[in-house]
Amino acid sequence: MPKSPTAPPMSFVWTRRIVLGLIATFALLPVYVMLSSSLKPLEDVSGKFRWIPSGFTIRPYFDIWETVPLARYFLNSLIVASSATVCSVIIAIFAAYAVSRYRFRGKRLFTVTVLSTQMFPGILFLPPLFLIYVNIGNATGVALYGSRGGLILAYLTFSLPFSIWMLIGYFDSIPRELDEAAMVDGCGPLGALFRVVVAASLVVSIPVVIGFLLLQRYLVAGLTAGAVK
Repeated sequence: MPKSPTAPPMSFVWTRRIVLGLIATFALLPVYVMLSSSLKPLEDVSGKFRWIPSGFTIRPYFDIWETVPLARYFLNSLIVASSATVCSVIIAIFAAYAVSRYRFRGKRLFTVTVLSTQMFPGILFLPPLFLIYVNIGNATGVALYGSRGGLILAYLTFSLPFSIWMLIGYFDSIPRELDEAAMVDGCGPLGALFRVVVAASLVVSIPVVIGFLLLQRYLVAGLTAGAVK
């Protein structure tokens, strides 16, 4: 008969609890400092740090909108993120469709170049972008440095190659017969792209999203079910 698993000694159990407690304390300590500092009175923050505040107030959450222009920061983030996303998707659709459906000189070099950009950290592109923005501003008077447009272009340098590479794989999975059937019915290349291939993407993605939302808790439970065995 198989032997029943023996329980670990109590010394090991308590050692594990102490180690996990120390790790949890180390991880949650910055959260406590951040949360308590945001609820402290001004004299507790400006003076010597106190682990136990002398009182609690939510006034800083209202004062921050006057001392720091958070509304403008949120608006800038919304405009930059939305513009970069829309531009990245539109440009990536045309580029990926051309790579997937047509043969042209330098196609392999283009795809390898797009993929190779993901090998480098994003911070590596900031010095060249800064020099380019400054030189463009000096030569043309267009102020890209410190503007929303410059920030959108900077975001595009990071998101566009990834979007192109992902859409190439998606377009390759769609049969070319759909494009040919659309052209037989009178659509041009752009019509086949937007009316068939991009409509197809919406039809394919909706069931996937709905299925994930309905089954996400079962997916998590399945991933963790065999973790202890």
